[in-house]
Amino acid sequence: METKDMVSIDMTVVLPIYNEEANINTLYDRLTIILKKMQLTYELLFVNDGSTDQSLKIIKSLAMHDTQVKYLDFSRNFGHQIAVTAGLNTAKGKTVTIIDADLQDPPELIPNMYEKIMEGWNVVYARRRNRKGEGILKKITAKLFYRLLTKVTSVPIPLDTGDFRIIDKKIIQVLKNMPEQSKFLRGQISWIGFKQTFVEYDRDPRYGGKTGYTYRKMIRFALDGITAFSNIPLKIASLAGFIVSGISFLLILYSLYGRFILKNYAPGWASIMISVLFLGGIQLICLGIIGEYISRMNINIRNRPLYIVNESNIEYS
Repeated sequence: METKDMVSIDMTVVLPIYNEEANINTLYDRLTIILKKMQLTYELLFVNDGSTDQSLKIIKSLAMHDTQVKYLDFSRNFGHQIAVTAGLNTAKGKTVTIIDADLQDPPELIPNMYEKIMEGWNVVYARRRNRKGEGILKKITAKLFYRLLTKVTSVPIPLDTGDFRIIDKKIIQVLKNMPEQSKFLRGQISWIGFKQTFVEYDRDPRYGGKTGYTYRKMIRFALDGITAFSNIPLKIASLAGFIVSGISFLLILYSLYGRFILKNYAPGWASIMISVLFLGGIQLICLGIIGEYISRMNINIRNRPLYIVNESNIEYS
């Protein structure tokens, strides 16, 4: 059942924060101007994901002067997807906008997206036409990742999209019932279904500060997405096992032919080493793939809390 607070708030804007002291005030100013023009009742929900700079201090200062500013402060850094999940779990709005604090995704796009929600769509996501201010390597790896993900997953995940989107109550409720520890929200939202559409935009360069998304984190994020929505890596591992077994069987037949027919059975160091290294490499790759899936099963079985809140100004009903 919906609470009175949930009914009275049109939109919650969830803002995951990790060392964004250079952007928070500008982001706040742009969002408040837009939301007031839209004449919506709203709340700005900042989720401080273990920032080590002055981000939390700035957020608290905003909250002192604006009752529509809410915040959650984590006990440590739990990761971007977990921060967004915490915001979704806490949001009181009938719709939720997810947007990062780096201002690469323009808040000015929200009115167009909200219009489509009012037309009856359940999810409206923003799709990038181009990505300004990013290096060639970042653009290439991002493009390859989204296209690889589309090929290997059983769920059609939209190309060239991030987490910038507006979702309604139906989507939020289903997400709350999806207990995965390794979150990949854009995949989960696609999996849920309902009516989904998009608006296109040109992504701006980061407004200030440095990105917290290192290549290591991006690789981990990619693995979460692939393993959460595809078993193709396991099928590839099985197929590779059959192929290697077939090649090994042919090599055994050749060895027996050389030993008993050609009478040429002098041991060859190079061929032995190549065979051993080839088989060992395939085995290790397959074990690594299987290990990734087992690791995620182990994390879910532990059933630890996704995040720990250190402090908040939110009154829970």
